[in-house]
Amino acid sequence: MQWEGISEFVFVAENESFTLASKKMAISTAQVSRQISALENRLNIKLFYRTTRKVSLTEEGKVFYQHCRSVLDGLDAAERAVTNLKSKPQGKIKLTAPVTYGEKQILPLVNNFVKQYIDVEVSAYLSNRQIDLAEDGYDLAIRVGKLSDSSMMAKKLGKRANYVCAAPSYLENHGIPHSIAELSQHSCLLGSSDYWHFSELDKEKSIRLKARLRYNNGHCLTDAALKGLGIVQLPDYYVEQHLNSGELISLLDNYRAPDESIWAVYPQNRHLSPRIRLLVDYLAEQLV
Repeated sequence: MQWEGISEFVFVAENESFTLASKKMAISTAQVSRQISALENRLNIKLFYRTTRKVSLTEEGKVFYQHCRSVLDGLDAAERAVTNLKSKPQGKIKLTAPVTYGEKQILPLVNNFVKQYIDVEVSAYLSNRQIDLAEDGYDLAIRVGKLSDSSMMAKKLGKRANYVCAAPSYLENHGIPHSIAELSQHSCLLGSSDYWHFSELDKEKSIRLKARLRYNNGHCLTDAALKGLGIVQLPDYYVEQHLNSGELISLLDNYRAPDESIWAVYPQNRHLSPRIRLLVDYLAEQLV
């Protein structure tokens, strides 16, 4: 008895119309009206203001709607959870990711995912530009660092570290910097930004540097560093193997900035499809 009229109430509230609500629920307007009236009588409150042109929520109706919407969302989620146990993910996923991180980390994992789930199709666009997911029709974005768009849902997938490093040959010829202030006396290899980021006395600090070489490509900067042309600051996936082999030496480790978070970002949607949720969970599991 307690559930009677709840769905009708929510449909009317969201459509601001008894007629539209009845059409979407595939029942008569009269039945919707009866259920709402019975609900108001049971609660002993007025839920809607009704005129010939408009239906709007009362203040009590607004409060009641928020709770009812949450309850129905929970029921939807429970139903999907049970249904997903029996069904295989299928359909298309459109995603975007930063160029190099997408190449090295994300798309190889996506390939493993679609190999496992043969009914899923993926279209990926790699770009360092922050794409508007809703406007451009994307289901999912992989982003690095601090998030600025609070209208999106996000799940942390992992993290990355940035290293300042140089080849032994460069350090033999030019010496080893022991403070970030000493970097101004060295040949630095810059990307698209003039700034390198550090942590000093538990505070984040950015310093502006002049470059001997400037490339907007991490692979080329790595190559220049390996050839002894200067000091570079790059994410771990460019330089980690060279640090492990000794081809590059990590510098200023006491000043290293906190690791940056890797995020899966997707539009707020209470009906997030199983295939997208499964991919996000898979990436989070693999990128720990």
